Amino acid sequence: MSDQHIEIKKQIGKVFNDIAIGIETGDFGERVTVGLTTLGSEHGVDNLVKGAEIAAKTGKFDVVLIGPKMDTDLEVVEAQDESTMHNIMEELLASKKIQACVTMHYNFPIGVSTVGKVITPGRGKEMYLATTTGTSAPERTEAMVRNAIHGVIAAKASGVKNPKIGVLNVDGARQVEKALKTLVDNGYDMKFSESMRADGGVVMRGNDLLAGSPDVMVQDTLTGNIFMKIFSSFHTGGDYEALGYGYGPGIGEGYDKNILILSRASGTPVVAKALEYAAELVEGKLEQRVKEEYEKANKAGLKDILKSLTKAHKKSDEEIVVKQPPKEVVTGSLSGIDIMELEDAVQELWKNNIYAESGMGCTGPVVMVSEGNIKKAIEVLKKADYAVGVPEDC
Repeated sequence: MSDQHIEIKKQIGKVFNDIAIGIETGDFGERVTVGLTTLGSEHGVDNLVKGAEIAAKTGKFDVVLIGPKMDTDLEVVEAQDESTMHNIMEELLASKKIQACVTMHYNFPIGVSTVGKVITPGRGKEMYLATTTGTSAPERTEAMVRNAIHGVIAAKASGVKNPKIGVLNVDGARQVEKALKTLVDNGYDMKFSESMRADGGVVMRGNDLLAGSPDVMVQDTLTGNIFMKIFSSFHTGGDYEALGYGYGPGIGEGYDKNILILSRASGTPVVAKALEYAAELVEGKLEQRVKEEYEKANKAGLKDILKSLTKAHKKSDEEIVVKQPPKEVVTGSLSGIDIMELEDAVQELWKNNIYAESGMGCTGPVVMVSEGNIKKAIEVLKKADYAVGVPEDC
């Protein structure tokens, strides 16, 4: 049988398959097509192609491979090197031949970061990691605020109607929490999760990470990248990512492409799930979600909130030196203050004649005061707009 006859048979088979799926689902609309680049994996081209074939067998969407010609029933657009492969990917996206693409080692512009999706080992729950590659902003806390918005966008586009976010307990977490709550107070619709630990709160611990307490876990990208690798390959020793949905779509204000990232260590199961994730995002209109969520966030004062986070707090030479009150035993502690603001909080208490010291407890940074001054110190710091409370036992 000639190649032409084989191709005709494939096309006829595809038409009948589309009709069957339409009868089953009631959807006779345009089929979603997702691309997959097949060069660059540490596990070879076959590893990627097998993942694509598994995804295509679901019948929910079509897959187009971009790379060297392979023995497969899937459509292949040929490319012999990674540079050509990515050029073809861009062309196929621009022409709408594909609506999304899964690839490796693709460079996003500053302002764009990826939202991964994992399956947590504690509860077997799907959780979005915001973010895992790319950079939402050059400054850490601004980036994490944007990461939260990117996580909400990805979750909503994947069908989670009211995703709840948590902020991981890393440097800058309290500032990010404060900024996000201000955004919500200004009218932005964002739901917060509660830590499973006894003291609760938006700031998440390691237990929450394992159990998947929030739908969206917010952290800096480098931390998210490490978590992604651990979640996906903790059974395999790290050289083969076997679980999860990959590092996810690049999301950023004004960015209008649906490009998802895999690691060079991603195995066949992750490739298949990444393609499913991509198809979900197409169905959920990812690009439209980006536009809508940023419009809402900007209306709620996002730009001003971010400016307040990144402005320099330089002390002038004329600033009055705060006199330290008499020392006393400090066995009481106050939590909730970001490490970047810790010394400023101590100075605020000194101004009000309360002796205080900075320290690090098992839940993070703490301000230490005498037991008798705890209540007064909380009042002073809250009045100065610090998020503060008494920490629970570890």
